[in-house]
Amino acid sequence: MPRKGENIYKRKDGRWEGRYIKGHTLDGKAVYGYIYASSYKETKSCLAKAISSLNTAEHKIGRETDSVLFQNLAKEWFSFIEPQIKESTNIKYHNIWNTYISSRLGKLYVNQITHCLLESFCSELLVSGSAKGTALSPKTTTDILSVIRSILRFAANRGYCIGCDGRSVSIKQNTKELRIFSKQEQQQLCNYLYQDLNMKNIGILVCLFTGIRLGEICALKWEDISIAEKTIHIHQTMQRIQIQGSIEKKTKVIITTPKSNCSIRTIPLPDDLVLVILHCQVKKHGYFLTGSDTKYIEPRTMQNYFKRTLDICSIKNANYHSLRHTFATRCIEVGFDVKSLSELLGHANVNITMNRYVHPSMELKRNNMQKLSLPFAVR
Repeated sequence: MPRKGENIYKRKDGRWEGRYIKGHTLDGKAVYGYIYASSYKETKSCLAKAISSLNTAEHKIGRETDSVLFQNLAKEWFSFIEPQIKESTNIKYHNIWNTYISSRLGKLYVNQITHCLLESFCSELLVSGSAKGTALSPKTTTDILSVIRSILRFAANRGYCIGCDGRSVSIKQNTKELRIFSKQEQQQLCNYLYQDLNMKNIGILVCLFTGIRLGEICALKWEDISIAEKTIHIHQTMQRIQIQGSIEKKTKVIITTPKSNCSIRTIPLPDDLVLVILHCQVKKHGYFLTGSDTKYIEPRTMQNYFKRTLDICSIKNANYHSLRHTFATRCIEVGFDVKSLSELLGHANVNITMNRYVHPSMELKRNNMQKLSLPFAVR
């Protein structure tokens, strides 16, 4: 039993435990801190120090006169970063702020946003953070937390007193298994595409044998292809984004440079793929998939076409990006060095290539295992 008026207990293992309130969640529930020691006297002393330290910190926050509402600081942050980021990134950040952060944290002062509050906020998102009250994915929650961290760092750089910078809060990520076509599925797909070499089918083949992204094939133009040098130059990507403040149209298609400088690259083409491209019936100018300077095929249309193609081939459903995963995996299987593959894929470093895209097949693992020589094997 605790001493009267104190939250100090003697545990079954012989140690003493002291408990104190170190903060509150968004819904007002207490968040407790704990002190452990070998004696009652030591526990009481350590507990008093912890409470005193906490009160001192709260007093410091309470007497700050230069604090600012989180929503006002966010406006400053958006104005600061807008000239430095892509339009699509700016829209993404605004959507995250308006959908998930503004109503929950916007009217708090920046020095009121503490580690405990952010932990509670993220836990709430992971349980019922969507508009329908369902759980958000760890990836979406991490994206939300990343925006909050950026605003808090901006606040600290502007000299405001912050409760925390958010770095101490982490979200456990679920490892998502990537869809990679088996060699049999890849052969089925290629056989079908070769039977009808229309431009969409050729576009799928180009992605499968170069690893370029969906937005990159849609933005690719004939002038980016050198038949003489057998290369394609990737320097643009296409995507559909939301239009802010528009009533008539909600989205638009934009063509911009890729997401990073590393994604601007020149890729050698296999001879067989060059022959396929040479047999194209379209006029060789403008967009690669249409042969037109004004008409293009947008990513969503290409994705839907790809899914219909998989249905016709009786191949299990897959995202268009699976072509890129499959390319990377096949490259490793035939002995590509990872540095070359990383540059072909447009990655900043080889770790991204290894961790995200390269997944050895069971067949490769089996072949590698067969290379081992057992000292006790029967000859």
